[in-house]
Amino acid sequence: MLDRQRDTHALQKAGFAGLVAEIHGCRSCARLVEWREESAADPPRRFQGEDYWARPVAGFGDPGARVAVVGLAPAAHGANRTGRMFTGDRSGDWLYAALHRAGFASQPGSERRDDGLRLRDAYVTAVVRCAPPANRPTPAERDGCLPYLERELALLERCRTIVALGGFGWDGSLRAIRGLGGELPSPRPRFGHGAETEVGRWTLLGCYHPSQQNTFTGRLTAPMLDSVFSRARELAGLQRRVFLTTD
Repeated sequence: MLDRQRDTHALQKAGFAGLVAEIHGCRSCARLVEWREESAADPPRRFQGEDYWARPVAGFGDPGARVAVVGLAPAAHGANRTGRMFTGDRSGDWLYAALHRAGFASQPGSERRDDGLRLRDAYVTAVVRCAPPANRPTPAERDGCLPYLERELALLERCRTIVALGGFGWDGSLRAIRGLGGELPSPRPRFGHGAETEVGRWTLLGCYHPSQQNTFTGRLTAPMLDSVFSRARELAGLQRRVFLTTD
């Protein structure tokens, strides 16, 4: 039994490594390639002199996660700069602080790839892997990236709960689940903060995206985020506990 578990873990690790390499090398969408590289070549003053990632961004977190968090796409001067999902921008500050409070993250901040942040029972990813102009991918760009999300969800064998950030994350998650053979309910589930629906082997939870547009206006508050991740833990069968630095 132990040998079988080790073999399964080894295959999963190899699957993630191959997928990450494939994502990082993707140049399929000319518009996105141009924008991510243009953003790196002409950064705002506060980031001038930094070595931008300027490539597609793979998911980040625990391969044994029971909860997946699906966002829209990397920010031009966030993950496109740092190379890790939701890292180096205000949206990430809100997200990882909430994950830390919920016991999923080892620390409340996410500034760079080598800052020591670890996730347990959570995996953070997005529908689109390159920073899009005006944060608006085209339908073709979304569809070109969807197989990456499908493969991540397939590799996350223990995951049964998906937290979708914003309507784009909700729609992309539904599309990925359908691509994996999941039958969508009819009528199609509508996004809303706190919305909840069962699709395939997953429960999909809706959460307003922690963008500055939402957090600055009070449309999304810290207690609202905490409520979603508390529910995600409950659905995943996880007891509430603090992520200790010794874990």
